[in-house]
Amino acid sequence: MPNLSDTPPSRLQLRRAVASSFLGSVIEYYDFLLYATAAAVVFNKVFFSALDPLAATVASFGTFATGYLARPLGGVIFGHFGDRLGRKRMLVITMLLMGAASFLIGLLPTYAQIGSLAPIALITLRVLQGIAIGGEWGGAVLMSAEHATSRRGLWTSFTNAGAPFGMVLSTAVLTGTAATMSEQAFLSWGWRVPFLLSFVLLAIGLFVRMRVEETPVFEAARDRASHRAPLLDVLRDHPKTLLLGVGVGLSAFVAQGTLTTYLIAYGVRTGFTRQTVLNGLTLSSALAVIGIIGWSALSDRVGRRPVVLAGAILMAVFGFVLFPLVNTGNAALLTLALVVGQAILHPLMYGPLGALYTELFATRSRYTGASLGYQIAGLGAGLAPLVFAQIDASTGGGGTTQISVVIAACCLLTVVCVLALRETSRNDLTSVAATTPAPGVAKPSSI
Repeated sequence: MPNLSDTPPSRLQLRRAVASSFLGSVIEYYDFLLYATAAAVVFNKVFFSALDPLAATVASFGTFATGYLARPLGGVIFGHFGDRLGRKRMLVITMLLMGAASFLIGLLPTYAQIGSLAPIALITLRVLQGIAIGGEWGGAVLMSAEHATSRRGLWTSFTNAGAPFGMVLSTAVLTGTAATMSEQAFLSWGWRVPFLLSFVLLAIGLFVRMRVEETPVFEAARDRASHRAPLLDVLRDHPKTLLLGVGVGLSAFVAQGTLTTYLIAYGVRTGFTRQTVLNGLTLSSALAVIGIIGWSALSDRVGRRPVVLAGAILMAVFGFVLFPLVNTGNAALLTLALVVGQAILHPLMYGPLGALYTELFATRSRYTGASLGYQIAGLGAGLAPLVFAQIDASTGGGGTTQISVVIAACCLLTVVCVLALRETSRNDLTSVAATTPAPGVAKPSSI
């Protein structure tokens, strides 16, 4: 069998893999983050109308968080079969599951119609969304990384860039729908339209995804796959690597949850119109696509560690500037805060994660390890808005300093974990089993 590192993959397949990963990520995050926006501006009034406004917001963010809690489960389930049967099959299933769950959310009766069954059904579908996206990300980045022989930071970044692009799409559709009708009509039925449109995106995504072949790295390792479950391989042989990987990604997700979810509700509560906040979020999300791809490409040149370190340090400082900018009541400063945070600083931490996580684990357990590390870290994005809303409620709206301290603490954890890991950008995915923590940890076995 020829050495894959000496045999360039088909350029056509690489382009298809990258396009499929980007489009799949856009669709998955359109559905997933559409829920985030709706949780901040709609669901508290539609599914939790029996509660007072602040309690309804906390409850709405609680259902939002359940999707993130389900993501590690999705990573384990689809990672197991993705490491055993192949990446492509799992990606088709995850896309179908996400599309179906989102479409059904658009059909749900409200609390006024069926009472407590409405939020129960909403939570159930949110869990299915979480399982789907938990399996999607790992397979998508592996399809790009394992089809490429170099510049993995650049190629895998398109998967991560799909998240803010999905946010742009979801907020644009949601706000566009809201702008064309009265508040009463929007809360009555207009919010359903963006969820129902996910069916169209699903059809397009499946068409593209079905044309991508299995990765050459997986095909080469298929006959040498371990008989041990991939999850056991990760937990028994590489627990330190997994934990450090979680720490590396945590602050990026806490920042993501703050900037794309919590700040929507906070901005509206401090006096901005919903449309003003969503306009700023849409602009910053669009610019974040450029930031993610640009910083990730830089990580191919200077390494993953320097880029992520710079982002974590700068975000720790910015966390103390963010809320004072919003509290000015100035729309331009609100937009500036969102652009700096989401389009410049967050991509420094988030962009290189696609390549970094794939470079931490062996082919036989890479889908499971990368998914699990990323999705456990991703709990930060789901739990941060809920925790921050509770801090806000317990302090009567004066807890922004405490929130900034939490953000800074998470960034500090990322700094420590990045320094504890070796640089991964020069690893050969066909021959390296896992990246060891920096000094003092035994060298891992080969594939």
